[in-house]
Amino acid sequence: MSTLTVDPPAGVVPAAGGKVTHTLANGGAAKVVFKVKSSNNTEYRLNPVFGFVEPGAQAPVEITRTAGPPKEDKLVIEYGDAPADAATPQDAFKGVAAPQKLTVPIKAE
Repeated sequence: MSTLTVDPPAGVVPAAGGKVTHTLANGGAAKVVFKVKSSNNTEYRLNPVFGFVEPGAQAPVEITRTAGPPKEDKLVIEYGDAPADAATPQDAFKGVAAPQKLTVPIKAE
């Protein structure tokens, strides 16, 4: 069973636009593949959307917000154990039958 945490567990970005970085940490013994989704694809850009995190390692996720009205949104990070033979995170994620989820509240103010 994979273990993934996000730091910080919530984010605040300027409504006028800006960037924040969250760090995904893999506390498990297996390589993890992840996909990041947003409740607001109009005002948020995510980099990367798909990725791997090796056991005991960390991976940054950069969240860029374009200018828009202040509001609350959320990111959902879906993840699971990465298949050993997967070449790309997108291919690996297709092999995750029942991904686990982390929800990260994001507030633009």
